[in-house]
Amino acid sequence: MINPIWLNTFCTLVEVNHFTQTADRLHMTQSGVSQHIKKLEQHVNCALLERHGKQFSLTVHGQNLYQQGSLLLKEWQFLEQQLKDDSPYSGKVKIQSPGSCGLQFYSQLLALQTKHQGLNIDYRFAPNISVEQAVANHNADIGFLTQAPTLSEVTSHKIGTEPLLLVTPAHIKTPTWQALCELGFIAHPDAKHHAQLLLSENYPQFEHLEQIKHTGFSNQISLILEPVSLGLGFTVLPAHAISAFNKPKLIQTHYLANPISENIYVCHHRNRPLAKRMHTVIYTIKESL
Repeated sequence: MINPIWLNTFCTLVEVNHFTQTADRLHMTQSGVSQHIKKLEQHVNCALLERHGKQFSLTVHGQNLYQQGSLLLKEWQFLEQQLKDDSPYSGKVKIQSPGSCGLQFYSQLLALQTKHQGLNIDYRFAPNISVEQAVANHNADIGFLTQAPTLSEVTSHKIGTEPLLLVTPAHIKTPTWQALCELGFIAHPDAKHHAQLLLSENYPQFEHLEQIKHTGFSNQISLILEPVSLGLGFTVLPAHAISAFNKPKLIQTHYLANPISENIYVCHHRNRPLAKRMHTVIYTIKESL
């Protein structure tokens, strides 16, 4: 069995990329770091580092060990924390979601934290694909998605739906296909998914988003509607993202003939049991939908 102390030294060295700084972080001597790496290489019977003077790079074996070892270390840290404290109202919960969900969910969770200040809510906004990857890599305890996950490490279930709406500049009263093509599309990280769902059901001419010229992009949920409000294009967004925009008179929200909603899923790592505080978070979000 690999010594977890040696493994932690190795993974820290890979992340810091400097022997002296690794020693400082782990409160060791530089020779102690070197000794741990040497013992680890002897134990696994292969070289993990290729040394180039004071610099180093990882061998193929070193890359594999870091990828798997860092996941193991996170699992051990999680298990230790869970054994120490499994209160439903205290401890850190790392959450990720697309911005449209986060605009609603984050305020709900801050209200929960206000009631139970032993909770530490760590909330990060990211596209669906990044949220799913974070859960798979143990960088998030809980993920909220608007697409069903595809990674085998991630399990999920549906907790609600949210309408998708077409948004144009305020002067567009009837969003014909021609009007949309002339405007152009303001893209965002989940734009292709949103547009495919809504436009394909309401415009016979629509086949794929590349048919429409792109006139802008923003990955900040609070800024996506800024170019729309200036007449630079249209977009498709979930209802919560639209309701949060602070210049509603400059945009026009259109409820199309064939309404479409996207599903909202909660997900977590398949092989990691949920701590009680995570169940508290999920219950709070379900109650808000």
